[in-house]
Amino acid sequence: MISIKQQQRTKLTRLLMKFLLVIVSTVLIVYFMPRGDEFGYKYELNKPWNYGLLIANTKFPVLKNDSTIQKEREATQRTFQPYYHYDKLLKDNMVSRLYLHDADAKHGNAEVYMRHIATLLDTIYRHGVMSIDDYDRLQNESRKRIRAVSDNVAVSLRLKDVFTPKSAYDYIMTQDTMMYSREVLKTYNMNELLQQNLTYDKNRSEEELAENLQNISYYNGFVQAGQKIVDRGETVTDEVYDVLRSYEKEYERRNIAEVNIPYKTLGQTLYVLIVFITLTFYLSLFRADYFENVRNVTLLFVLPVLFCVIAALMVSHKTLNVFMLPYCMVPIVIRIFMDSRTAFMFHCGMILIISLFLTSNYEFLILQLVVGMAAIQSLRELSQRSQIVRVAFVLFLIYGLVYTGYSLHHENTIKMDNWMYACFGINCILLLFTYPLLWMLEKVFGFTSDVTLVELSSVRNPLLQRMTEVAPGTFQHSMQVANLSAEVANKIGAKTLLVRTGALYHDIGKIERSVFFTENQSGVSPHKHLSALKSAEVIIAHVKNGVALAEKYHLPESIKRFITTHHGSGKAKYFYITYKNEHPDEEVDEVAFTYPGPNPGTKEEAILMMCDSVEAASRSLPEYTEESINRLVDKIIDSQVSEGFFNECSITFKEIAMAKAVLKDKLKTIYHTRISYPELAEATENVL
Repeated sequence: MISIKQQQRTKLTRLLMKFLLVIVSTVLIVYFMPRGDEFGYKYELNKPWNYGLLIANTKFPVLKNDSTIQKEREATQRTFQPYYHYDKLLKDNMVSRLYLHDADAKHGNAEVYMRHIATLLDTIYRHGVMSIDDYDRLQNESRKRIRAVSDNVAVSLRLKDVFTPKSAYDYIMTQDTMMYSREVLKTYNMNELLQQNLTYDKNRSEEELAENLQNISYYNGFVQAGQKIVDRGETVTDEVYDVLRSYEKEYERRNIAEVNIPYKTLGQTLYVLIVFITLTFYLSLFRADYFENVRNVTLLFVLPVLFCVIAALMVSHKTLNVFMLPYCMVPIVIRIFMDSRTAFMFHCGMILIISLFLTSNYEFLILQLVVGMAAIQSLRELSQRSQIVRVAFVLFLIYGLVYTGYSLHHENTIKMDNWMYACFGINCILLLFTYPLLWMLEKVFGFTSDVTLVELSSVRNPLLQRMTEVAPGTFQHSMQVANLSAEVANKIGAKTLLVRTGALYHDIGKIERSVFFTENQSGVSPHKHLSALKSAEVIIAHVKNGVALAEKYHLPESIKRFITTHHGSGKAKYFYITYKNEHPDEEVDEVAFTYPGPNPGTKEEAILMMCDSVEAASRSLPEYTEESINRLVDKIIDSQVSEGFFNECSITFKEIAMAKAVLKDKLKTIYHTRISYPELAEATENVL
């Protein structure tokens, strides 16, 4: 009852740890995610639009560009007609002064000259006279017209028709010079008769000009929600540029207005949480072995979270292009330590999260999805450093081809975006750091990469060299088991390199007392001088001794598992049966003859148990025929199945049957079995 409660408590603790891992991962990513306060699109006038289809998600006015507004302001100022006060009484005063001057005239045609000058004065004052400074200023401002106000009535006058005192004087002096003498006209004091009757009304003019400038519209129509703005490959014309700039302003305005409402953060949290929950359900349904292992689950979440945070920081600070980041490193690492399906699922989850805060998310998803699949397929097993270099080169080519095809589809032309190809190159160079990353993850999480397995399986390894010297028979047995295990693993789709390396080390504990094991004996067995109980103790101890050596030589945990599980919880049957025969009336302590276990927990460990038992038993066959080998293999493996040795691992009956078939074929090849010749019948012998 206590053990059941402990199991339930352990299970609950693991579930809480996984739940906490999902929550922490979500919080970390959302915390570093850009909040979208800035417009994420970059665009240039008369350059192609490099993103996907952009559709307005709200109604907004189209802002005129600065140059257009400046031109409209200049046009308003240029066409504005300043106000001048028109003194209509001044003409009469000047004509009266003319008549007073005529009384002093000394020439004979004074009356004729007076009427001539009065007529000209009427014309001049009707058109208006302004100061020469005002006239020059209006000309410099390119004014064409002014407004003359009299009795609250404004009349528009052409500037070229308005006089200054000087131009009025010249006008009088140049009219009908054949009839009117300039010398006589000069006798009239024209400077007194020509005064300005147009006075600049500064206050009214400036107020109305300011109002007109203020009334200039800064908008050029509206864009409706759902309306297309621009599509990929289209040129950003002046009109499109104004719409994009207006959309950006509206985007920033709405962000400022909604700064206190965390809708965006809530949406990001919900999105990321759903992705992680989906991945968690995948593990619980299809990879229960990973799901039950906290170490595996931690790695599966740590890697995507790390890359999501880095990508978010790159986007938030606009430091580097996100396409430089080697996202394929995540599925490659997961594939090496686990399997292809899990690598692909978590790669998809990662790029779905990252695409949330990218403007070119559609392009990003396509590129990373295709390249991620290629990465998983191109590096199924990592046994040499040069493989990483080859994979990086292949992925660079795939990046370039996919991006070129995508660009051709959207732009209908060949576009060489050197910057993007440079980003792909940097991406693949950074991918080379997968090798040191694997080493770090092995140390932190206790995983075993194929590179490590290759190094361990080398016969130059110190521990294996010691085995060849101290226990050569055990070494030969281990080599034979390793070859058989590799064949079976390859047949049923298990991890070949892992089971082969585990097989090489599964019996290293026999180094300590090698002569007590049959394969290392060349004379009298030392067991003849020991009791069955003591012999069993010596034989079973090779498991404990093997674990001690594994720790001394720093072997990975996965290799230690092969040492402890290759006999499972089975018995040292030879000595167990011997003891029972010697003590028929005594109750046997079975624990003394039982290996410490545990039973195999993976396919690879189950394969090693089968191959180890079959190979060892095959050495004791009296003859090697097809029938004897078939009976031996069936008997041993069926016994292991019936005793429940494989109940805790995921190997199936079909895979066990395939393993039996492989073992039978390989043993027949090893021992060169011959067909049994028929015996000569009685009758035939008599005839002969």
